[in-house]
Parts: sequence; C-alpha cells; structure tokens
Amino acid sequence: MPPRSEEPTFSRRLREGVREHRFALAITVFAVGLFLSVIAAGDLTPLSSVAPFPTINRVTDRSASGGVNYNLAFIIIGPIVALIGAYLFGAYLWARRRFEHLMRTKSKAEFLRNLDQIEEILWDLTPADEERYLAKRAEFRLR
Repeated sequence: MPPRSEEPTFSRRLREGVREHRFALAITVFAVGLFLSVIAAGDLTPLSSVAPFPTINRVTDRSASGGVNYNLAFIIIGPIVALIGAYLFGAYLWARRRFEHLMRTKSKAEFLRNLDQIEEILWDLTPADEERYLAKRAEFRLR
C-alpha cells in the first residue's frame, strides 16, 4: 500500500495563503477601511446630498423606517480597519525595503552580522523571500 500523503488542514492552507499574499491583503484591508469611512462620512456630513450617497444611504441607513443605521457602526469600524490596513501595509514595505538592502550585500561578514535581523524580517515576508534567503545562505556556504 503506497504511503498516504497527508493533505494540509484548512488552517494551515489559510496561514500559508495569508503569508503568500500579505501585500495584497494589506492593501485590501486598508481600502475596505477607507471605503467604510467614506460611506459613514457620506451619511453624516453635507455630502449626503451628493450623487452616489443618497442611493447608498437608502441601503445602509434604515432608521427612518425603524431599522438599523449601519453608518453609525461604519464610523467606528472604518477608521479602525483603515489603521490596521495602514499598519500592515507599512510593516510590509519596511520589511521589504530592509530585506532587499540586507540581501544586496556582497560581504559574508556583513551577512553574518545581520543574520538574526534577516530571519526576524522574514516573518513579515513571503515564502519566495525565504527561498531567496536560503539561496543566499548557500551562496555564502552557511549551514
């Protein structure tokens, strides 16, 4: 009987997918936060009479008919989600910039000095970057 290959669990596939598409996820979270904030601003400011907002407000603000006004939740949720997205985006760009700088080095001594920092930065980057790191280690003949 051939050995059965174990299929990765859903949570493992999710973690790998999030790690692989970290940049796109950060941009998406930031955009969703901005979108929610704009929708809330469109209901609670004089923008409520400008073209797209009356249509959007009919869907999100049902308080006139005794329903729920979702725009009040968007006031709180929108900026928080936007801040989280901005942090993820900034952390990724900082890690990418620092990683590229450290990987461009031609000096084995400098590479060894920054080895711990590179490995820490790899937590914020993609598996492809980890492969580049392993190739660089092999280039310098490190274990």
